[in-house]
Amino acid sequence: MTTESLELAKTQFQAGKRAFERGEYRQSVEYLEKAVSLASPNTQLGGEMQTWLVTAYQAAGNLTEAIALCEKLGTHPDLKTRKQSKRLLYILQAPKLKTRPEWLTQIPDLANLSEGGTTQAATRYVSPSPRPRPKPKVEEPIDLSQVNTKDNLFVWVALAMILGTVGALIWLS
Repeated sequence: MTTESLELAKTQFQAGKRAFERGEYRQSVEYLEKAVSLASPNTQLGGEMQTWLVTAYQAAGNLTEAIALCEKLGTHPDLKTRKQSKRLLYILQAPKLKTRPEWLTQIPDLANLSEGGTTQAATRYVSPSPRPRPKPKVEEPIDLSQVNTKDNLFVWVALAMILGTVGALIWLS
């Protein structure tokens, strides 16, 4: 592999990652496939590129290709790549959970919304009414004549026990 092809592979790899992060998954797959074909697949960089390609395949809806590549990466020479492929394969092969419609949030299509005007979807929005603030509780003053102020000897008993413990520790040392 020449230095020139390695640099081109790195450029394609970076372009693939940027496309993935922008949500352009099909474009990301194209860039990453080019990068993998230019780089040596058994190197650490090649493994990282293929791992990104697995996630791009999955995001683009090519689950079978993602699983096949992930299984192939399970025997990759790089330990980090093997571990990552096993984690990804576990996620890709996990059973799909059934979702209920009430669990999902419907996002309205704002494509028909004109810049200056309003549409029916925009006029249906009702702002939430502010919640009334709870009134602060006013505590009534305590009538001190009702408070039991008799000495129950607790403080004296506790003090005697502390002094006894300290004295025993001094005597034993």
